[in-house]
This record gives sequence, structure tokens and C-alpha cells, in this order.
Amino acid sequence: MKLSRSTAVLISLALLPGAAMAADIDGATLSVLWGVPFAGILLSIALMPLLAPSFWHHHFGKVTAAWALAFLLPFAAVFGGHAALVNLVHALVAEYLPFVILLTALYTVAGGIYIRGNLHGTPLLNTGILAVGAVLASFMGTTGASMLLIRPLIRANDNRKHVAHVVVFFIFIVSNAGGSLTPLGDPPLFLGFLKGVDFSWTLRQLFPETLFLVGVLLAIFFALDSWLSRRDGERRLVDPTPDNATPTQLGFDGKLNFLLLGVVVALVLLSGMWRSETFFDLAGTQVGLPGLVRDVGLIVVTLLSLVLTPRAVHERNQFSWGPMQEVAKLFAGIFLTIIPVIAMLKAGTDGPFGAIVRAVTNPDGSPNPAMYFWATGALSSFLDNAPTYLVFFNTAGGDAQLLMTSMAATLGAISAGAVFMGANTYIGNAPNLMVKAIAEDRGVRMPSFFGYMAWSFGILLPLFVVMTFIWY
Repeated sequence: MKLSRSTAVLISLALLPGAAMAADIDGATLSVLWGVPFAGILLSIALMPLLAPSFWHHHFGKVTAAWALAFLLPFAAVFGGHAALVNLVHALVAEYLPFVILLTALYTVAGGIYIRGNLHGTPLLNTGILAVGAVLASFMGTTGASMLLIRPLIRANDNRKHVAHVVVFFIFIVSNAGGSLTPLGDPPLFLGFLKGVDFSWTLRQLFPETLFLVGVLLAIFFALDSWLSRRDGERRLVDPTPDNATPTQLGFDGKLNFLLLGVVVALVLLSGMWRSETFFDLAGTQVGLPGLVRDVGLIVVTLLSLVLTPRAVHERNQFSWGPMQEVAKLFAGIFLTIIPVIAMLKAGTDGPFGAIVRAVTNPDGSPNPAMYFWATGALSSFLDNAPTYLVFFNTAGGDAQLLMTSMAATLGAISAGAVFMGANTYIGNAPNLMVKAIAEDRGVRMPSFFGYMAWSFGILLPLFVVMTFIWY
């Protein structure tokens, strides 16, 4: 294959060791207008499925790419092609690729496990699945737990008239709140672990808040699901699943994927605990050996799952790459256009978002845990919650030992805001979009972007207010 001269130049520059330092943008010098492409992606995700559903379904990747170029090309014109390349490589190699590789591995492995048996979506069973998912989320990640349980949950409710509320509460509980107790549960907590926060600290600190939030949500869901079930007589409907004709005992097919899931968890833990001075420089972005081993290992796990899982398991799970492709394309644009937004936040009080940073500090200079909770949570609802966590972690001083002890309330507020409030929107956490895509692929009519926010604002925000008064 013959490469064009421009392509060859870009590749050679990217491969030159030390050719560039990872570009840190001075967010204090940026105008808020640099955030327009990021806002454009968010508005596209929110509005285009409502205003032009057919166009969005077929061209969302092109729309995302257009917004990404709307940031990258002006950035190259103002700061130079070199700076644009360095930031592009950093966003791709240091952030996006590890993110999408881990999601792909969890999506593939969980998609290779079929929970057989003719489950009937009664309120008690649905609530039990959500409770189990909440526990699993902290040990296999919100993505892993979501991908493992969303398909059997939808299948169990395929005789129900109303299913959307089941998926919405699944996103609240399994895809977000349940992942708050260990660094394996959600990326922000894993970043805290890498910064020196003890592995068990979040379990000790956030257990009461998590128990309260998950417990109340389960109670609300059970009451709502019971009411809908009685009102519409849904229990009397005929179950259309093939298992109805031949009842089977509850069990699992594709059990090898449980072992592969354990390998995924081990690789993630290894990358966080392994210290190595070996790294590779890619256009100024340092790729450490532990991270490289993790990502290569996850790719191998993904391929092994695809090869070793019987085709019949994938067919029964209705496994397809559509949901994963949607998340990968949308978050590629989000990770790129978010670059100037995060830079402006990192600028602290000197940046365009200085008012947000000042709001988390009391007049005497001490941190305000309640404001940390809401500021971290509000931004995590629309931005990637991992860098948002880091911004406020550093704003609070960045000393893990101090934050775990005398400032435990502040670190707890940052951690809870980043994890819990990721449930406020579809884009607050990657599993949210994946679960939505799988549900729609199965014929569930999910709420629109703003329709979902009506659910989250009506149910979650009052609970967050109560939590603020109790803990922060």
C-alpha cells in the first residue's frame, strides 16, 4: 500500500521518540468558544434522535467526526499542526484506546455468557437482578455487570408491556451507583487508586451512601414495577420466549467466559499495581509497559472469547457489534472535543470556569464537601467522569494520604459525585449508552436524551439532596 507524503510525515513524526512533549494547553488563555464542538456533540446526541431519527441512525458517526474536525482543524490553524498532532495522539493513545479496548473486552466476554432458563420478569425477580448487579458492579466493573445482566433482564421482561423503566433503573443502579465501592467499579475510582488511594478506602468510606442510594432506588423500583404490573395485567400475558415451550433449569452457557472475565479483572489490577520504569514515547505521550501489557492482554482475551464461545451462545444472546460501534464512535468524538474543556477546568480559578473551582472552597480557604459533591457530579453528568475526578482531586490538594484522613469527607464527596451522578444522563458513563443501545436493539422503546433526564432529575436529584444533608 502506497502512503501519501502527508500521511508518511504524520506517521514518522508520531513514531519519533521524544519528538514532542505531550502538549499541555494553557486553559487560562482559552476562550469558552473552544467548547462549542463538545457542546455540539452533546446537543447532537440529545436532539438529532428526536428531530431526525433516520438520519442520526445512519450517520451519527459522520456527525461525530464533523464535530471532532470542527475542533481539530481550527486548533491546528491557531496552535500549529504539531500541537494538534500531539494532542490528537495523546487523546487517542493515553485515553481513548485503553478506554475502548477495556469496554470491548467486557462487552465481548459478557456477551459470550448466556443465562438460560425461562425467567419471568416479576417485580421481585427484576428487583433481585438489579440488586445482584449492584453487588457485581464493584467487582467486575459497571460495564462488565451491565453487559452480563442486561440481556437476560430484557429477555425476562419480553412479555411485559412496559420495559423502559426497568432499563432506566438498571442504568441508575447497575451501570452507575453499584460501582462505587472498589477501584474496579468505575474509572474515576481506579484513577484514585493509581494516585495512592487505598484499594479498600472507597468501600469503608462510601458504603453507607451506596447502601442508602441503592436501597432506596430498589424500593422505588419495586413499588413502581409492582404498580405497573398490576395496572396492566402484564403477568397474564403470554411469554413469547422459546424457553416457554420447554422449561429449562437456570444455568449458564459459555462458562469459559467467566474465567476470561477474571483475567480482565486481573489485567486491570495488574496495570494499577505494577510499577515499571519502562515506557515508550509516541509523539510525546508516554505509554508505560504495564498499560501496554494490559491492553494487549485485553485484546487477546477478546479474541479468545470470540473464538472459543460457541456460535449458538452468541445467537441466543443476539450478540451484535452495533451497540459497541455506537459507543466507540460517539466517545471518539467526545474524547477529542473534550480536550479544551478539561484544559479550561485544570486552569482552576484563572480559567474560564474559575467560578466553578472557587465555588468548592469556603471563605476561610477550607474545602466545602457539599459543593465538591455537586460540582464533581454536575460535570460528570456531561463530561468524562474520570478526568473530572482528577481535576477536583487535584483542586483539593492531590495528596492521597491527606485526602483519605483529615479530608476524607472531601474525597468521599468527589468520589460519590463522579460515580453516582454519572447516571444523570446517557453520556454520564459509557455503560449507559451501551445499555440503551442494546435495549433499543431488542425492541425496547427507550426515553429520549431529555426524557431520560426527566427520570433521573425526578428520582435521583432529590436523593442526592438528602445525601448532601446527611453526609456532606
